[in-house]
Amino acid sequence: MGADGHGDGQGPGSTGLNEPQQLFIDGSYCQSSDGAAFSVVNPMTGKAIYDCASASVDDYDRAIRSASLAFNSWSRTSPTTRRLIFLKAADILEGYLQGDAPAILSAEVSATKSWVRLNILGTVAILRETAGLVTHIKGEIVPADRPGTTILIEREPLGVVFAISPWNAPVNLTARAIATPLICGNTVILKPSEFSPKSQHLVVRALQAAGLPQGCVNFLPVSPDRTPAVTEYAVKHPSVRHVNFTGSDRVGRIIAGWAATCLKRCVLELGGKAPVIVLEDANLDDAVEAVVFGALANAGQICMSTERVLLHRSIAEPFKEALLRRIKNIKVGNHEEDSEVTISGLFNAASAQRVQALLEGAVSSGAKLLCGDISTSGPNKTIMAPHVVDAVTPDMGIFHKESFGPITCLCLFDTDEEAIELANKTDFSLCAAVFSRDMMRALDVARRVKAGSCHVNGPTVYIEATLPNGGTGGSSGYGRFGGIAGVYEFTEPKIISLCKSGMRYAF
Repeated sequence: MGADGHGDGQGPGSTGLNEPQQLFIDGSYCQSSDGAAFSVVNPMTGKAIYDCASASVDDYDRAIRSASLAFNSWSRTSPTTRRLIFLKAADILEGYLQGDAPAILSAEVSATKSWVRLNILGTVAILRETAGLVTHIKGEIVPADRPGTTILIEREPLGVVFAISPWNAPVNLTARAIATPLICGNTVILKPSEFSPKSQHLVVRALQAAGLPQGCVNFLPVSPDRTPAVTEYAVKHPSVRHVNFTGSDRVGRIIAGWAATCLKRCVLELGGKAPVIVLEDANLDDAVEAVVFGALANAGQICMSTERVLLHRSIAEPFKEALLRRIKNIKVGNHEEDSEVTISGLFNAASAQRVQALLEGAVSSGAKLLCGDISTSGPNKTIMAPHVVDAVTPDMGIFHKESFGPITCLCLFDTDEEAIELANKTDFSLCAAVFSRDMMRALDVARRVKAGSCHVNGPTVYIEATLPNGGTGGSSGYGRFGGIAGVYEFTEPKIISLCKSGMRYAF
């Protein structure tokens, strides 16, 4: 790899899977200011894949200064200029499916073949849809009571945005974190997860290859030991005007606290404990299919994953039987040995141990395992089979804590009111679903469930680039990504009044 970070992979910024990953600041690749690095580990094997540069506070300071300078020109570029860069980046990224993207995602996050495709193609869709937003950054003309006055309200970009995106859907969520800020004319400092720098760098590579000017995106991975200090520095930096974070509610609360000390705006898309309400008139085949997908896609490691299934007592037994039959057909294993598996390993061994502890706590409190034996397998003990936990009640930890694993909890109810109460009984508010053949009844229930999105007769895992995804407070956070809501998040209104000459003001 040359000094500019170019390797023998696909285009500028690409490197071989086992080659070191550098920082990307002001349009150039570099080591950290003090030469620090950390190992990125394959979660399936537990072995190091490559060394990644670990950015320092000095590196972040330089990147923020670069982004501030780049903002002056990028914020004034034409809509067509921005749109064409995004469309070209989408085409480039799509080509990575035939390049090194599958190997990178497989190694870093145990991505199955289907999860790789979803990440890349979903990200391509985000870039193309976001490109279309550029001409929807609109103002308005407001009638004035004062004679001789015209009032304009324009929407202006904020400046430098600090974006922190996670490992679980590394390409998709990285694009979501930076695409709307960029198309609105902001510049970005991107902090990727320490678990998946190269997966997340794919988006930076594509944008760079598409001609995004230097300084507009800066890519700064950080080792775990440095993360608290560096993140606090960036959140509180006076040139950083906005922070977005996707991740755990624990870290989200810390970031929100830092931002509050300097009255800084945030979008925080945090955890979920998504409920699915299955009413007695539901199509059970549809409900089972949606629950299996929503609970087990990416081994349950999605913030929108179905975690709780609330069943009307009258249909509970046939639902359970159908659910267990469907789960038997799911292939679980090591994706590195069998590319056809549906569920592979969790993102590290500690996560598997945490999921095991949740299951053990539930069983000791009276819950019953209908499938799964709480064991792990694989070279690094990260593979877990699907688990269905019956007789879960609100006094159990598993009812309230996000599992981020292949777990489906079953609870019973007798009335719609009881179902709604159970659905709203956690501190999470990201998403939900309702199943019923009576659309108006389902609509009424959906409106009363505390969630940023509630799907009728569909899975909890569902989002499109146009939709304002986010929670309604609590442990799911606040603020919205996507569509026009994203434009409002990453711009601010500015009032400009135009006055005729000769005005006289009485006071």
